[in-house]
Amino acid sequence: MREDFLHYIWQHQYFDKADLRTAAGEEIQVLRPGHRNADAGPDFLNARLRLGEVEWNGAVEIHLRASDWARHSHQTDPKYDQVILHVVGTHDADVARTNGSLIPALALQARLAPELLARYQALVEAPGAAPLPCAPLLNLVPEITKTMMTERALLERVERKAEGITELHHHLGQDWEATAYHALMAAFGFQKNSEPLARLAKALPLTVLRRHRHDQRQLEALLFGQAGFLVENEETTGDDYIQDLRREHEFLRHKYGLGAAALLVHEWNYLRLRPANFPPVRLGQLAGLLHARPALFDALLTAQSVAALTEFFHAPAPAYWRTHFRPGRPGKVPALGKSSTDLLITNVVVPLRVAYAHHVGQPALVESSIALLSELPAEHNQYTAVYEALSFTHRTAADSQGLLALHKNYCTPRRCLHCAIGSRLVQQPRVAR
Repeated sequence: MREDFLHYIWQHQYFDKADLRTAAGEEIQVLRPGHRNADAGPDFLNARLRLGEVEWNGAVEIHLRASDWARHSHQTDPKYDQVILHVVGTHDADVARTNGSLIPALALQARLAPELLARYQALVEAPGAAPLPCAPLLNLVPEITKTMMTERALLERVERKAEGITELHHHLGQDWEATAYHALMAAFGFQKNSEPLARLAKALPLTVLRRHRHDQRQLEALLFGQAGFLVENEETTGDDYIQDLRREHEFLRHKYGLGAAALLVHEWNYLRLRPANFPPVRLGQLAGLLHARPALFDALLTAQSVAALTEFFHAPAPAYWRTHFRPGRPGKVPALGKSSTDLLITNVVVPLRVAYAHHVGQPALVESSIALLSELPAEHNQYTAVYEALSFTHRTAADSQGLLALHKNYCTPRRCLHCAIGSRLVQQPRVAR
């Protein structure tokens, strides 16, 4: 048994309350179990209990064994002085606050229904080869429960991404245009090169690029020069265009005091990438976007449909980068594909709009932004395939994002008791629908 199971038992009060008494024999009545504490300190806050004839309000701490209190050094931590009840699986020691006063304990091991514990163990002890811990039992779960949990996971995923945008917005002095620029730069790396592009955005401020948005050649010089792609090598020797950009970059970097290139060529990732995804190709597409779309944030915020956003991202790359996969290496380069555009809408536009909606207090904008995901096709990968095989609904990008959140935040770490599906299986006897 894990500690999170006792958390679950206490939160939902799934234990025998007949003649409920503390380890010292004092009668106890739970008037309110309290709410889970996501921060440092006791596990449950604002609990309300009656111990004997006295009513108490305070915190509840939970451990598998009472002796874990000392093992975690709570007896010296003032945050735990507010604890009015120590809920444990096994009571093997008395515990005290920092002032030495004893804390009443409630042992639950003998009060747990064996079938409840068995259903819990069936989940958390499922074989590692099982696609999901609950896979053998999913036929016992109503479709509405699976749907609601997937939607909940989707909302949590979008909100988590929006929180990242909000932090970025704060770091950038609450400049929404700069926030959109930094978010887009990182997203154009499509995971493999997100970190180098995020570093490039920090090294090349939007305030500098704004002064040259009208001149595509200067934009290219700044972007490719600071990215470290304008170095002289066997491929670029004799390439007049690259040499011209190199001279322009030298002039501009001295003008703005940018220093040397922010990245070296070897810091960009090419391994297992198709040429259409090479970093210079993505950077060329960004150069075209920054040149053609002078107001990034306003355009992303006001677009009313996926079609409008797709059109926004289809700004043509500069001519050279439509015919070169990397400096000095010619080849036909495809335009930004639909799947890439869909990912940018999913990972940048929706979180950006949700973050802004929270900032200005527009709940309707939150809903309309998340609704965009239902207009995008589903994303198929090794993770979503597991859920598809188990008959989870998977028709749109909203479904995909929900399933990916389930995989990452619930199924992989086996947080079954925090999931509505796992909770349903633990609560209910195994009676088929």
